[in-house]
Amino acid sequence: MRAYTSLAGHILGSHPQINGYYEMHLSYEDASALDRQQGALLQGDGFKPDSCYLFDKLLHNDYVLKPDRLGLAELKILVALAEPAHTIRSIVHLFRQKPDPDLYASPVEAASYYVERVRAIADFCGATDWPYFYFDAELWQRAPERLLPRLTAWLELDSPLSERYEVFSQTGRARRGDTSERMRSGGIDRARNDYAHIAIPDEVLRAAQAAYRECREWIVSRAADSVCLGER
Repeated sequence: MRAYTSLAGHILGSHPQINGYYEMHLSYEDASALDRQQGALLQGDGFKPDSCYLFDKLLHNDYVLKPDRLGLAELKILVALAEPAHTIRSIVHLFRQKPDPDLYASPVEAASYYVERVRAIADFCGATDWPYFYFDAELWQRAPERLLPRLTAWLELDSPLSERYEVFSQTGRARRGDTSERMRSGGIDRARNDYAHIAIPDEVLRAAQAAYRECREWIVSRAADSVCLGER
């Protein structure tokens, strides 16, 4: 959550070979989940001619992926982490805007969510035999010129992914991803939101940073391919 996933979905979902761009709130534990995914997509924007992928993003531990139970011949797994300080502050900022008090409006609770999620992703990467591609989530905004060609190759797409994207019927809707006006621009906004006014207790932030470093190192070590910030 708050790791550029709406931007990711729109860039991927704008490619002519990829259907889907938003969070469907599904678990993928058996082949019937694919029927539900397909049905949801057909009720929305429909399928593109000559497309070959159905896309979804799993942001929370409530939704799981069991690749071996899906019966797919072709599955492409993308894994990304975002660094903790900005991500936790972004979560707090989002939930403080809601009309009713929310658990994740607390930096301590948002950090707990973050650590649990990062560790769950690391557990998945350690348990699966399926190859996956890892990237630092910040690359969507900071260096898409490095990320997009690598994703294009990993997904074996016939044409390059573009920094420009479509605005779809579900863009900006609640429970479908980022609801801010930035998503309606049709392109990557490289200006980073500043949440520095949101204070995270030092010990809480240190614990989140430690979990991020540990899990990221583990995930990258097992990835079939990866692209990270700071690499040349």
